[in-house]
Amino acid sequence: MNKENNNLLSPHFTLVEFTKSITAERLGIDNKPGYEQMLAMRRLCQEVLEPLRQHYGKPIRITSGFRCEALNRAVGGVGRSQHMLGEAADLSVPNEQVAREWFQWIVHNTNFDQLLFEHSSRLRNRWLHVSCRWDRKRNRHQAIYNYKA
Repeated sequence: MNKENNNLLSPHFTLVEFTKSITAERLGIDNKPGYEQMLAMRRLCQEVLEPLRQHYGKPIRITSGFRCEALNRAVGGVGRSQHMLGEAADLSVPNEQVAREWFQWIVHNTNFDQLLFEHSSRLRNRWLHVSCRWDRKRNRHQAIYNYKA
């Protein structure tokens, strides 16, 4: 894939990955971040996603990154979602074992704000929600393992 420098948030993550949304495309929502959201996405990549990617040496797929207010409403996101600030991303995990490994690695090796292991039994899907605040000192290091097999 040809990646332009202004499209890169870090060596392995692009702006397109953070903003792409089937829901936004279907509803005609312009899901473009502002300057501050771009800075926050870069911080999330620097503090959490890039270290995770480099440690495991495998691609990490973002299923939901930045969401403008209209997109957040359309997908049923919480009103004060960190996704709207560019501070959060949901990561696809292939299975529970990988999710557990990534969860523990993030907890012990990164400066994250919130880490949730979530799932939808209806969709038979699991993911990690991870966030990192722009002000690194305010990160709560809140890790919640919501998954029940």
